[in-house]
Amino acid sequence: MKPSERLFVALDTVDAGRALSLARGLAGLIGGVKLGKEFFTANGPAGVERVARAGLPVFLDLKFHDIPQTVAAAVTAAVALRPFMLTVHALGGAAMLRAAAGAAAAAGSERPLLVAVTVLTSLDEGDISDLGLAGPVLDRVLALARLAQDCGLDGVVCSPLEAAVLRRELGPAFKLVVPGIRPAWAASGDQKRVMTPADALAAGADYLVIGRPITGADDPADAALRIAAEMGP
Repeated sequence: MKPSERLFVALDTVDAGRALSLARGLAGLIGGVKLGKEFFTANGPAGVERVARAGLPVFLDLKFHDIPQTVAAAVTAAVALRPFMLTVHALGGAAMLRAAAGAAAAAGSERPLLVAVTVLTSLDEGDISDLGLAGPVLDRVLALARLAQDCGLDGVVCSPLEAAVLRRELGPAFKLVVPGIRPAWAASGDQKRVMTPADALAAGADYLVIGRPITGADDPADAALRIAAEMGP
């Protein structure tokens, strides 16, 4: 896999037309696009299908977090959209994670990668302490990642700062999807645990998620090419 194929661009917009235009302009330069709650709430399944027509794999980042039966049903519905990858929240617990994994597995050959969100990259140790989660962020992320692996998920979403430890502890096959990526020339925005693309790949990331440095650029295709160059040959 070429480094650029590991890059998913977050299309964080409610405008389906803009999302489709961005996806078309980035086709062939990146590995896929990420559509999240903002886009899905505004446009629903039809919007996802519309963007998918650009020909790029879709990472459907809806972070399901509810009782097991509800999450299993949501995963089943999401799988019908044929995403490349789908998210749930690890904090939903073991029963929820197993239910989600079972629902994804039932899709057979159309099964997406199912990954669990650990600790959002917008949170730091002070934030998780406010939530009543004791201990360093790394400890919380590792515990949640181990739970996800034990429950049959394919991987987790983590910040680049935890990637090296998770890769060492959880093995080479467990997927690490890493937001909080900022090239040296971009501002960090509301992300608190960030790293450059090359450093994140070196730490063990499988897929990088980057949004505003590309989508907010005057020339998104050029920005994607610059980031791909940073990621290596």
